[in-house]
Amino acid sequence: MTLSPLAPEWLSHPADANALRPLMWARDVTRNDAGEIEVAGVGAGALAKQFGTPLFVVSEADFRARARDFKDSFDAAFADLCGGVDVYYAGKAFLCTEVARWVASEGLRLDTCSGGELAVARRAGIPGANLGLHGNNKSDAELTRALDMGLGRIVVDSLPELERLGTLAASRGERANVMLRLTPGVHAHTHDFIATAHEDQKFGLSMAPDPETGVSPATAAVAAALGHEGITLLGLHCHIGSQIFEPEGFELAAKRLLGFLSGVKAEHGIELPELDLGGGYGIAYTEADTPRPPAEIAKAMAAVVGATCKELGLAVPRISIEPGRAIAGPSTFTLYRTGTIKTVRVDTAGGGTAERRYVSVDGGMSDNARPVLYDADYSAVLASRASEDDAVMSRVVGKHCESGDIVVRDVYLPADTADGDLLAVPGTGAYCWALSSNYNYIARPPVVAVANGAARLIIRGETEEDLLSRDVS
Repeated sequence: MTLSPLAPEWLSHPADANALRPLMWARDVTRNDAGEIEVAGVGAGALAKQFGTPLFVVSEADFRARARDFKDSFDAAFADLCGGVDVYYAGKAFLCTEVARWVASEGLRLDTCSGGELAVARRAGIPGANLGLHGNNKSDAELTRALDMGLGRIVVDSLPELERLGTLAASRGERANVMLRLTPGVHAHTHDFIATAHEDQKFGLSMAPDPETGVSPATAAVAAALGHEGITLLGLHCHIGSQIFEPEGFELAAKRLLGFLSGVKAEHGIELPELDLGGGYGIAYTEADTPRPPAEIAKAMAAVVGATCKELGLAVPRISIEPGRAIAGPSTFTLYRTGTIKTVRVDTAGGGTAERRYVSVDGGMSDNARPVLYDADYSAVLASRASEDDAVMSRVVGKHCESGDIVVRDVYLPADTADGDLLAVPGTGAYCWALSSNYNYIARPPVVAVANGAARLIIRGETEEDLLSRDVS
């Protein structure tokens, strides 16, 4: 069987279209003797029958194991430098009350970026001291809630916000715990919309000096924070982007922020005690992706931080990181039921034509907006059974009234894939349910957690009554 001329270079023709590539899946996802996908002993067919499709399926054990792995790996790597690391789970990747409880029980803290996410944290019973709040445009109501909850840190994104927060805290006779988010000028090798540390974007305080005054916004913010009666300046924060595999960006950002801390020491005579190096660790969405394990990332970062602090004569600050996608993403797959299937002829680069099969499923861009937003690639497998048929080039598409409603752009699926089969798309735990919508008035799907041979709802699916209940006439 020959490789389809429509296949991208990275997509090899699978010797076995039923294979599950381990990096893409939760560790307890397997195929049973009948060829059906199971997670923690629960089959795809049983899940679809009980909860319907589309359906987000989370392996609780895998999610918890990935959270522990980050905590244990970074604690071990930094133990001799600063006594360990504070790991903040980036709730924006995927958050609900149950997940917040998992995070807390595994020893992680929680990073939020809205009043709504703070409400989830409060409902989950997470102490304010273990919470952080991000955002480039926090409202007064969100800042007030953060102070009311006694947040361990508020990550300030601009000079105006710093002044608003300081004034608000001082009016209450309090001091807000602040980290200043800086943009170190490191452009991560990722999609422009998820690269967040170069100059031309909305986040953070630039470290580049003003050409007229010679003072950078970051330098001005440090001086303002240290002199404000309503602010306790804990340290600095940066985040260079998302879905990053190369280590060089993280290492360069760490060096630049530590150099800035050295400048703060020289100018103000103090060593700020904390440094947050953000998150953005990539995961395997397709066979082209090769993520690094947390222990490898941690050792590399610890080596750079330790060597740089020694060179600059700095005490190593308490380090914190913010993994989200790397914990939630691989722990989850989306289960769809197939519908219309058709084959079209496509012109190829060599001047010929080739066939591409379109496999429609009962969800799409309302439960996974990442392909249309970021040109994100995913994979898919037949989940309800195994197949002995040859694999053919396919495109998995949704049911929405948009030509860009593509779930998986290029994937080999068995030739006998048919209406009514179940498909599973791995790696959908991060930024899929979180970005879900009601486009075309389609209800958002439920999320189930599977553990020890049993599945339970952690977010119920919406109904048509839910959608209609918001209409006021």
